[in-house]
Amino acid sequence: MVRARRLVLSLAILLGVTLSGEVQAQAAKQLFGAQKGPAAAQPAPFGSYAKGCVAGAVQLPETGPTWQAMRLSRNRNWGHPDTIAFLQDLSGFAARLPGWQGLYIGDISQPRGGPMLTGHASHQIGLDADIWMLPPNRLNLSRNERENISSISLRRAEGAYVNSSWTRQHHEVIKAAASDSRVARIFVFPGAKVQMCKDEAGNRAYLRKIRPWYGHHYHFHVRLNCPRGARGCLDQDAPPAGDGCDEAQGWVNNILNPPPPAPRDPNAPKPQPRRELTLADLPDQCAAVLRSR
Repeated sequence: MVRARRLVLSLAILLGVTLSGEVQAQAAKQLFGAQKGPAAAQPAPFGSYAKGCVAGAVQLPETGPTWQAMRLSRNRNWGHPDTIAFLQDLSGFAARLPGWQGLYIGDISQPRGGPMLTGHASHQIGLDADIWMLPPNRLNLSRNERENISSISLRRAEGAYVNSSWTRQHHEVIKAAASDSRVARIFVFPGAKVQMCKDEAGNRAYLRKIRPWYGHHYHFHVRLNCPRGARGCLDQDAPPAGDGCDEAQGWVNNILNPPPPAPRDPNAPKPQPRRELTLADLPDQCAAVLRSR
């Protein structure tokens, strides 16, 4: 019976299912943020990382032999099966490093993906995950402890440099993630990328995937490629050629010596606030994902 329902939903997703105009116009974050469980269909991401949804998501177990999922009250420890497998693999690698028992895993996606009630613009198709910079020294945190413990910041001078909490183990975990063929790119604060560029004495090819971005000093953000055969999934453009170290140094230079602000055109129209995404803004398949029971 369950298999039959999944087949019906999968067919509905492929054909596209529409909802009423009133629902289509609602803020998508309210609709997807209210879902407590996944869409019972074959695993499939639809749309792009910042405008989409996911069917057939699976939940990262709250605690495993080499990981713990954090902030459980958010119900964001759901993702495409590829993402869950990747996180389990990476945490196993981390557990073999001195002083690390594994990984603390932050937000992945909501049970059906889509825009989140708070926080991220991305993480919508089950292929993004945040990994805390805090090295786990125990993997038996209670639910309450996971709500209140904080990660650590690794930045100094507004992100131009790493601070004294940065270790070679951080370098190796991020390197292992970037070296995985499932990974499209990794976002981390500029000073961390520059430090890794300075310290890497071997193969530098993986550095191309590590991209500087605002914030990302309490965690690093891993983004996976669209799974093979996922026709409704839109990959991000590949990173530019090269190791990206000069670009990261440019970010650092701008932190240390900010360029003067561009002159303001008094006749320019006032910037408009970003409009909330509605269900109508998402791929058509997301209506079926939302309707699944």
